[in-house]
Amino acid sequence: MALVVIGPLDHAALVTVTARDLALRIDRLLNVAGHPDYPGAVNGLQFDSTAPVRGIAAAVDASQRAIQGAVAAGANFLLVHHGLFWGGAQPIVGGLHTRYRQLFEHDMAVYSSHLPLDAHPEFGNNTLLARALGLTPSRSFATYQGVPIGVAGDSDMPTDAMLSVADSFARRHQGRARASEIPRGHQTRRWAICTGAGASMDSLREAEAANIDTLITGEGPHHTAVEAPERRIVVIYAGHYATETLGVTALAERIGSETGLPWSFVSAPTGL
Repeated sequence: MALVVIGPLDHAALVTVTARDLALRIDRLLNVAGHPDYPGAVNGLQFDSTAPVRGIAAAVDASQRAIQGAVAAGANFLLVHHGLFWGGAQPIVGGLHTRYRQLFEHDMAVYSSHLPLDAHPEFGNNTLLARALGLTPSRSFATYQGVPIGVAGDSDMPTDAMLSVADSFARRHQGRARASEIPRGHQTRRWAICTGAGASMDSLREAEAANIDTLITGEGPHHTAVEAPERRIVVIYAGHYATETLGVTALAERIGSETGLPWSFVSAPTGL
């Protein structure tokens, strides 16, 4: 799958800022210190750089392809949603060794934000996905350790039409939106969004309790598509990768605007 760099960096306006300066700015903007997350998330600056930041590259995953794309764009600060440590402690061999070697060779910093970015009211994947689908959130949905992550709201839209909008969005990132069984004439009147791997039995139970008729997410286990019709819920799976491109892009744009640093989004879709 070819890597595409979207929005090449403009090197005309550069400022002197370190990776730690930039990380502190993002920490405060997203309230990283006060936000719970999974242990493997390790939110914040994950990999330091000794060089001044030349440019910001945003990507969904801290993969070899994302690092290569950042290098191609002339950036040395990689802002991602899924960081370097999702696999937990493991030997630095093979592909993982290559990833670290690339970072050292190019003196590139890596900053990761997972749930703080999902949940943010301005830069959050959930809020931005709702906007991309033409929906207006009015309440929260899906909590982690008591902190709301997703969003929910009301509409009056044929669910087939909502699936079509979600599919158009997913296809922009080489994905495809699918849905669990959609009853004939089904209308989406109460919806909820939880991006990424947001379809779970917990989210289905929460949706059922809140009388949600349509749950929009990135992906989910097979059994969620089995359970959904029995709970009178339609689940729209719009792609894990696609639904989490939004937050890093919006955040990079904001930080670039505030600091004068050029920024770019590196597209490295997984197809999921």
